[in-house]
Amino acid sequence: MTSVFSQLKRQPADPLLRLITEFRQDPRAGKIDLGVGVYRDETGNTPVMRAVKAAERRLFEQQTSKAYLGPEGNLGFAAALKTLVTGNDERYACVQTPGGTGALRLAMEVIAHAKPGAAVWVGTPTWPNHTALLTATGLQVRPYRYLTQASVDFPAMLAALQTAAPGDIVLLHGCCHNPSGIDLAPAEWATLAALLQERKLLPLIDLAYQGLGSGFADDARPALQLLEHCGEGFLAYSCDKNFALYRERVGALFIRARDPDTAETVFSNALTAARTNWSMPPDHGAALVQIILDDNALRTDWQAELNTMRNRIDGLRQAVAAAAPNLGFLAQQKGLFSLLPISPDAVAQLKTRYGIYMAASGRINAAGFTLEAIPHFVEAYNDVATLAPATQTA
Repeated sequence: MTSVFSQLKRQPADPLLRLITEFRQDPRAGKIDLGVGVYRDETGNTPVMRAVKAAERRLFEQQTSKAYLGPEGNLGFAAALKTLVTGNDERYACVQTPGGTGALRLAMEVIAHAKPGAAVWVGTPTWPNHTALLTATGLQVRPYRYLTQASVDFPAMLAALQTAAPGDIVLLHGCCHNPSGIDLAPAEWATLAALLQERKLLPLIDLAYQGLGSGFADDARPALQLLEHCGEGFLAYSCDKNFALYRERVGALFIRARDPDTAETVFSNALTAARTNWSMPPDHGAALVQIILDDNALRTDWQAELNTMRNRIDGLRQAVAAAAPNLGFLAQQKGLFSLLPISPDAVAQLKTRYGIYMAASGRINAAGFTLEAIPHFVEAYNDVATLAPATQTA
């Protein structure tokens, strides 16, 4: 009897997630994990934030039920986050999602329902899961070049989008570009906003790292200004990084419409899509975020610790740049990630010879460094430099 599963092919493990296992099994004392994108402190730990611990204690004492909340999720969380991010702009609707990935998937589901087979313009390089999500929802991927050398290839970006058809979608990184750490300049954001409005293109902005780049308000300002200029669009938001709630999967989809009535219409379609995808999102992490944002003392402490995290990342970037002038560009980039001008062969050499782990693309998580480990990294990197490309490509 032929199995229903006989046509399935075994899928390869995600390369970044595989690195986690390989790193854990490596017995070398001086190993360095620059792979998976989580914040780490000087001890290499990904800590639970102080405000989160306090909120968990309060939730344990005060929560009276684990009953379903509905496809819209925790309404108190959505209201608090909307106030935090948008200033409670009534032209935005907000629905809780399982992480920023859930928010992206939900936006794509709504787009696919409104305009089946719609074209979505995506800069390269980008987070690999962007393309996978778009393909899974039946949307067409239209790539354009985002980077050249160590800066944004803005002319190439504009030239590509000039060919986009009205109603096409443009996927953008709100801040701390993944994988490069290279963001659009303020003037480029303004020019882009004018182009999107002129050509009637719909922005879908992935804002996953607010507070880890230039500062909390500064990190969101370009995205919000672009949405204001365009009049409508989506903002996929993650609390996983800035609240260090990675495993809790806390996110939200903000829907920006030209008026509150339209926002509610799109919101209703998002709820229908959510119901058929995950029915309703998990509440624990969202409840913690609500407690923190609704309490002035906890909110102040959370923001202080977030500032400490951002300053640590910036300090590590500066330290690597000072120790290795050929990596000086790291000091000019923002957030967790940067791309090194390094070949896959050199990446493999760093792992096997030196116990330094990173993605084959050369993407590193700058928070994976410690000040003590930087000399070892620089020595190893320079030793394999002959295997790397001659020019910096990110």
